[in-house]
Amino acid sequence: MRVIDLINNSKSTAFSFEILPPLKGNSIQKVYNVIDKLKEFDPKYINITSHHSEFIYKTLPDGSFQKVNIRKRPGSVAIASAIQNKYGITAVPHIICKGFTKDETEYALIDLNFLGVHDLLLLRGDIKTLEAKPNAEIYHEHATDLQKQINNFNKGIALDGSTFEANETPFSYGMACYPEKHEEAPNMESDIFYLKEKVKNGADYLVTQMFFDNEKYYSFVDRCRAEGINVPIIPGIKPIVFKNQLTVLPKVFRSDIPEPFAAELRKCKTDEEAKIVGIEWCIQQCKDLIAHNVPSLHFYTMMASDSVYKVAKEIY
Repeated sequence: MRVIDLINNSKSTAFSFEILPPLKGNSIQKVYNVIDKLKEFDPKYINITSHHSEFIYKTLPDGSFQKVNIRKRPGSVAIASAIQNKYGITAVPHIICKGFTKDETEYALIDLNFLGVHDLLLLRGDIKTLEAKPNAEIYHEHATDLQKQINNFNKGIALDGSTFEANETPFSYGMACYPEKHEEAPNMESDIFYLKEKVKNGADYLVTQMFFDNEKYYSFVDRCRAEGINVPIIPGIKPIVFKNQLTVLPKVFRSDIPEPFAAELRKCKTDEEAKIVGIEWCIQQCKDLIAHNVPSLHFYTMMASDSVYKVAKEIY
């Protein structure tokens, strides 16, 4: 069943979460441990992030430096299949533009179809660790370009223009949105214009960047609805677990932290204190969202699976 159907058919606010593939060479058991911890809350789907290669500089024995391209977390396609087969829960691998060629994307789609994984989340991906502007002939520039490739694949049109028998089960997908505006958008109006294009061209639902101020989410949803964007807009939620996230998260993700929350975090002397404050804020944030009848809550679990468990225990 498609993610959009799982969300729409849920009798109450649906629960889902995102996991990272293990670091290269590590066991998938770490992934299973997170799922085993959270599966009691009946997750409707589980997202698996994708990570592109990045350049690092390796120190050689003679003291010189060598530029090396590495990929720290491969395996999103295989992990999505493993999760879906082991748990019977819909797996949603991220398909990203940055760091992946158009050909690599097509190969991933072929493999996912063979493996019975037909739900995707389409994203541009992080550009901060990419060294140079990639060749536009080889790489997609925007998530909307990636969207066109998926749509063509669903029609049985390959990247080279040749045709094939279209999948019996076409890929369905969600895409990202930003209640506090994408960092590169010139203004919110422009951001919503492109968001409307995503939906018009086939996005079944939207998942937000993490936010901590529900009023900004409600305002964003109202603006989207006024523009005719009527697909589910899923709140992306992350409990704060470290003191330094008070300044790191706004810098990295452009997510404001409301002053009442920030004031409580500033009082914390340890990460453990900050974790407790983060859990309590997240519980109240989620209760308020549920009271406003959001269709689903989507949790980002990176370094926060214990906190997500405690939050989910209170609201589900």
